[in-house]
Amino acid sequence: GSVVASYPYDDSPTHRLTGVYSKSADDEVFKYLAKAYASHHPIMRTGNPNCPGEEAETFPDGITNGAQWYDVEGGMQDYNYVWANCFEITLELSCCKYPPTSELPKEWENNRESLLAFIEKV
Repeated sequence: GSVVASYPYDDSPTHRLTGVYSKSADDEVFKYLAKAYASHHPIMRTGNPNCPGEEAETFPDGITNGAQWYDVEGGMQDYNYVWANCFEITLELSCCKYPPTSELPKEWENNRESLLAFIEKV
């Protein structure tokens, strides 16, 4: 896990594991939507999620192009964009994939304003 808003494409023509910016035709719209979410999240907006084992990982403005972060061939985000004209971003909300129940109120507080801002944009 991490704390970042990721946008298409997740797949790249070279299928390199990481570091390839795979720009979609709607790249500016996706960046706008990702920033709308990230800019309202107290951790995500810093671009420094500080996840255990990944402390050096940073994301400018709290967002990333999927393939630049890591290449995913055949992902749902890309499939829905290409075949259904559905604009999706992927939200990584926690360093822990399954946070304990005791942390859920804090996660809600971290994400509430981001969710409202994102809904307003959509």
